[in-house]
Amino acid sequence: MTIEDAAAPVGADPFRAALERVHLQGAVFLRAEYREPWVYESLTGEETAGLLAPGSRRVVLFHLVAAGGCWVSVGGAEKHWAGAGDVIVLPYGDQHRMGGVEDGIPVSISTFLPAPPWLSMPVLRHGVDGAQTDVVCGYLLGNDPLFDPELRAFPPVFVVRPQAGPVADWVRANIAYAMEQTATGGPAFGVSTRLPEMLLIEVLRLHLASAPAVDSGWMAALRDPVLRPALAEIHRRPEYKWTVVALAGRAAVSRSLLDERFRLVLGRSPIRYLTDWRMHLARDLLTTTDLSVYSVAHRVGYEAEEAFSRAFKRQFGRSPAAWRADYAAGATTPPLLSAAPSAAPRPAG
Repeated sequence: MTIEDAAAPVGADPFRAALERVHLQGAVFLRAEYREPWVYESLTGEETAGLLAPGSRRVVLFHLVAAGGCWVSVGGAEKHWAGAGDVIVLPYGDQHRMGGVEDGIPVSISTFLPAPPWLSMPVLRHGVDGAQTDVVCGYLLGNDPLFDPELRAFPPVFVVRPQAGPVADWVRANIAYAMEQTATGGPAFGVSTRLPEMLLIEVLRLHLASAPAVDSGWMAALRDPVLRPALAEIHRRPEYKWTVVALAGRAAVSRSLLDERFRLVLGRSPIRYLTDWRMHLARDLLTTTDLSVYSVAHRVGYEAEEAFSRAFKRQFGRSPAAWRADYAAGATTPPLLSAAPSAAPRPAG
């Protein structure tokens, strides 16, 4: 498959077509070799953006796990696990920690990151002398509302586990590109490549496969002056006890107007969207973290685990515990996920 093939419009997938109209610029910028035990803390989002593109304040980061296994967390929250072939996305470039399977002492990435300018693609090495995890890192820049940290259309970090298709192709292509550049001493940023852009388009499409109204209407909703502030509140605080009145107040419009706009643009009521968005987040937490079902329920706004389980079963046909058990056993393969990597611990039911 060529880059041109992947960029061709696909009439059957309006969300992908809408994503391809989002202008992004970026690169694969380094390769890393980590040996157990290892843990590091990244720079802040603004520091990372300024380092990679002076004058920029926003950056989308992604990490491709070429071999081994690792976790990532933002703001001291839960650890999201990833294994070989998985893609870790930090859509707002938030400061984060990454580490291996064994416990380690966190250090700042600045202690082993060579100071720019980089004449060739850097190879970072960190850790002790245990099993090795290989990671390829990339970044993208874009001012589209889709990547606005205030809107928070995505979680601060998520993991996509492709089995096959375009995402798996782009993962392999980005890894091969990084290996070639580091082997030959090629320039860090001097070679034009659309690999990161194509990879991100497909990763976002797969991640949002279970999200509510993931079509061109959702992209339009992010720009809608009435819907934007309401969506921002739902995305930032999905656990809050939102009502239509409260959301309308945030948008400074009447309850009836807000309800009308939700139904017209997104095809559902505000509360239906809230519920669907909570279930989308819950499935991600159940499949990439070891949080208990009770903790997941609270993270997405349910005080009672039983009420959360009923809502989840209505959405996906199985209880959260059954979904997680089937997933861990390899029996559940949602569109955006494959079986959990062997390097990462499997969550308990």
